[in-house]
Amino acid sequence: MVLLIAPPILLVLGLINRREWFYPFARWGARWWLRLSGARIVMKGLENLEPNKAYVFASNHRSYLDTAAMFAHTGKKMGLVAKKELLKVPVFGYGMQYVNILPIDRSNPERASQTLEAVRQKIADGVSFAIFAEGTRALPAELLPFKRGAFSVAIETQTPIVPVAVKNSDYLMGKKMGVAYPGTIEIVFLSPIETAGLTVENDMETLRDNTRALVANELAK
Repeated sequence: MVLLIAPPILLVLGLINRREWFYPFARWGARWWLRLSGARIVMKGLENLEPNKAYVFASNHRSYLDTAAMFAHTGKKMGLVAKKELLKVPVFGYGMQYVNILPIDRSNPERASQTLEAVRQKIADGVSFAIFAEGTRALPAELLPFKRGAFSVAIETQTPIVPVAVKNSDYLMGKKMGVAYPGTIEIVFLSPIETAGLTVENDMETLRDNTRALVANELAK
């Protein structure tokens, strides 16, 4: 049904230059896919976020389900940095550009830099962004080193960074798993870390390491 409804909606919104109106439909589609996958989403810590404030969410990443869960259930009109392969998803791959889901090609440093520059511009316009800080999906129960992209963007735009711990999604549809299993995904938003006054040169690595430590501590609970 989604594949039948989405193309005409995308066409009309593109013609009238109202692409942002696709957000409710995209959220519905993400929730629909999560339900079909058997995933129940539990969100914690949303009270730590101010409704009208932009944030950079730095999250761990263990499943393709993480992207849909963050987008559909955070409660903010937010964008995400996602692997370029997601653009190959029929219909919704095209619709992602309507809702600030930006593909990143980490194998191409120049294109990756262009994506992060686009993120900076959108954050300056008040759009929150989620970035999976490991840069790829980790194996079940694994937490990879965090890359610098989310933290340099947060500092350069002077936007608070929110550590996010995504739990259990690796056991529902983790890396190298060909099927999805039903279960509960828990997403925990920790207290925002202010970046006002920080510089990339002096503070980026400390911010990155502290954020990862907070996420690791939450995942261990």
